[in-house]
Amino acid sequence: MKTDEIILGIETSCDETAASIVKNGTELLSNVVASQIESHKRFGGVVPEIASRHHVEQITIVIEEAMKEAGVEFEDLSAIAVTEGPGLVGALLIGVNSAKALALAHGIPLVAVHHIAGHIYANRLMEPMEFPMLALVVSGGHTELVYMEEHGSFEIIGETRDDAAGEAYDKVARTLKLPYPGGPHIDQLAQEGTATIDLPRAWLEPDSYDFSFSGLKSAVINTLHNATQRGVEISPNDLAASFQESVIDVLVEKAHRAAVAYDVKQIVVAGGVAANKGLRARLRERFEETDIKLSIPPLWLCTDNAAMIAAAGSIEYNKGKRADMKLNGNPGLDLEAF
Repeated sequence: MKTDEIILGIETSCDETAASIVKNGTELLSNVVASQIESHKRFGGVVPEIASRHHVEQITIVIEEAMKEAGVEFEDLSAIAVTEGPGLVGALLIGVNSAKALALAHGIPLVAVHHIAGHIYANRLMEPMEFPMLALVVSGGHTELVYMEEHGSFEIIGETRDDAAGEAYDKVARTLKLPYPGGPHIDQLAQEGTATIDLPRAWLEPDSYDFSFSGLKSAVINTLHNATQRGVEISPNDLAASFQESVIDVLVEKAHRAAVAYDVKQIVVAGGVAANKGLRARLRERFEETDIKLSIPPLWLCTDNAAMIAAAGSIEYNKGKRADMKLNGNPGLDLEAF
């Protein structure tokens, strides 16, 4: 008879093939990630067909390794949690079909997880979550402020109207001829530069919590092109620092304003851009002045992984939610309707 809840998490939404075992929703027993960065680097971004092929090659290996590292067998599992979406449809299908096959073969409950909910619940692996809560989600495909009254309740109060912050980072990095993925390289240059270049900040309407980074990205590109035409050399470090300063100013100020307006007890940061050193430092500085608890996951929990999927899956499992064999990859899955 099972005394502990043991969940296998599976994540294949983009370019990481990952499997993890989490006990009782918070205790990490294993976390295996097979990255594809080297395969996609020469293309300057993720190629969906290549990502799917790598997932097919790696999925069985990472699941077996996660089970072995955790010292569990299939009969020990309470459930299998898998990313349903959003993401690349071909990539999602590899994880979903693998999870369905294992669930059917071993008679294990299947739980579908929203990828962004996973990023938010990565924080649960480090410390308890306190409600009401605000999540600042910042990644390559998403920039959102999500209000949560309780576990599993998601209300998007602000989102990007065009480019996500991570997408803007990658586009600016390409303009500066930096390797893929561009975000960490921009962050590194920014640490060595000074924000001396005047770049726009899209505050939008006074009461809006939405974001916009398209104009900022265009301003950086135009600044570089104009300097090249005039034969003026611009320091890449200073340009990176100026760009990052503009992004961080808006992210931190809007997150702070929303957290105060919604009277939350805690704010959590989620997504790949949460690994950004400049953002992490500014958030700590801004929320130090408040009674609001700030939670930022360690770097290895910011990027895509299956531990976050298992942690979020635990919430869904305990709410009695189950998926059946009709489960499919859903690249446009809505967080609020999940």
